Amino acid sequence: MSTLALAARPVQRLGTARAIGLAGILLGLISCWVALPPIHARGFGWPLIFGILALAAGIVSITRGGGRAGWGAIAAAFIGMSLGIASTQSGVGNLDLVFAWAVLLSATLRYATPLAFAAMGGLFSERSGVVNIGLEGMMLMGAFWGFWGTDRFNNWMLGLLVAMIAGALLALVHAFFCINLQADQIVVGTGINFLALGITGYAFVDIYGAQGSPTDVPSVGSPSLHFLSHIPNISIGPVEFGGGFLNAVFGDLSYMIWLSFILLILTYIVLFRTSIGLRIRAVGEHPRAADTVGINVFAIRYGAVILSGALAALGGAYLSVADVGLFDQNLTGGRGFIAIAAIIFGNWRPFGAYAACLLFGFSSALGDRLPAYFAEGSATPLLFQTLPYVLTLIAVAGVIGRSIPPASIGRPYRRQ
Repeated sequence: MSTLALAARPVQRLGTARAIGLAGILLGLISCWVALPPIHARGFGWPLIFGILALAAGIVSITRGGGRAGWGAIAAAFIGMSLGIASTQSGVGNLDLVFAWAVLLSATLRYATPLAFAAMGGLFSERSGVVNIGLEGMMLMGAFWGFWGTDRFNNWMLGLLVAMIAGALLALVHAFFCINLQADQIVVGTGINFLALGITGYAFVDIYGAQGSPTDVPSVGSPSLHFLSHIPNISIGPVEFGGGFLNAVFGDLSYMIWLSFILLILTYIVLFRTSIGLRIRAVGEHPRAADTVGINVFAIRYGAVILSGALAALGGAYLSVADVGLFDQNLTGGRGFIAIAAIIFGNWRPFGAYAACLLFGFSSALGDRLPAYFAEGSATPLLFQTLPYVLTLIAVAGVIGRSIPPASIGRPYRRQ
């Protein structure tokens, strides 16, 4: 047997172990799903069977070097079994009320969209080597100035443009301190967040006063996709899927949600399929080597940070212009920090970060619907509304595997 074939064996073995781990994660999810609508398995046997299979897959994956995927399967097994068995003890009516999947998925996309804009923006900055803790402040600037621009010009597209300019200007301040003055990027980002809180708070009171923001500003529309309802339904046992479901999920989504889908694809193409993306990644990994071959490290980092501010501001503007239709102080409520956690969750890659945004969005959507499950006046559902922030702590702590950031992230570059 050739040396090349012998060297390929460990790689193949690792790929098989990872595939087994991913299959275990899927089985863990199924162990919970079988007890939920529309299947409604009422005995705890099915969740237990799928959970044990997931646990076995996780153990096999770990013993073969699957690592992160194997441990994920074990975690999915225990969580899936626990939730599945708990769901079998609940009433069918309550479960149908909470787990209306079309409504949940539509709400997930709405909650994930502002996070996705900020996360895609943060990716550009952090891939270039500049930590952008100031995403929260840039989102807040976009939320206020986007609302103000929409109100002032009576046009939501001009409002979004104003939001992007405001976010870019704040990002320019961040870039100047981090790149030229070589200040600590975490401290600067924290200061940027407080600066945005002060600017938007003062401007809000100065412009709108005690009466608060108006409620009649133009809102971002949505394309009508109700033709989806004409797609025939397909039934597989108790599971029915088709036009009605697709129409309920995608029929009335905002233009900005569709824009976030486009941004996801463009971010991947720019970062990993273009020369400018190669330059951004080069200055984030080895800035001195990039400088040696003629790449202007400072210009690339400036551009990446300013772009991150403009995109994060779009996420904030989505909240005030497309979602709630008004502005209130600290409207973003920490979503910029969740976007940073999504970047870490996604290992600094666009699709991974977007998947994390969907996870955070789903937890928020589920937290909104859980009050229907509990008795009126119960405080228990409030605990579930903290789930996105708990997931943020898990991501930052590195519990879900070890994420590998760009090699020179957070390090100011000094030209010699």
